[in-house]
Amino acid sequence: MSRLRAAVSCLALILAAGTLTAVPTPADPMPTELVQEQGDVPITDPALSQAIRAIISDQMAAFRRDDAAAAFSDASPFIQARFQRPDIFLQMVRSGYAPVYRPHEVEFRELVQAPGGLEQRVFVIGPDGRAYLAHYQMQRQADGSWKINGCTLEPLGDQST
Repeated sequence: MSRLRAAVSCLALILAAGTLTAVPTPADPMPTELVQEQGDVPITDPALSQAIRAIISDQMAAFRRDDAAAAFSDASPFIQARFQRPDIFLQMVRSGYAPVYRPHEVEFRELVQAPGGLEQRVFVIGPDGRAYLAHYQMQRQADGSWKINGCTLEPLGDQST
């Protein structure tokens, strides 16, 4: 299911770039408890974990300020190329990713090496009061910094507030 969710998320992101309309991802018939997916390897490096959390936190803070340029600067070159301008990127996030755009609650969970790359999982309560697990795909840059290369939202049905 993880590969299917990643493929649907990537397709939604690419389609959203052309239409400025978020494409909803189908809900996977997954258990609502947070489980480690097969093939995921937990990362326990505190420095790496801190660097990843800092970039995600920075982008969320930029969303709270509606600072499109700052939020866009935390995105990978791939994402920047898809959306081309900070205002287009911010509009896509506003319309399709409300749980990370305006979260009521944020809790960093595990950092894992998933089959598709490094992934930071973040539990969020969205503005609708529903719980989600945000799967942030991270990309290391040539200068050693980290950028966000995508985000998939997994609804968690029984953890709403």
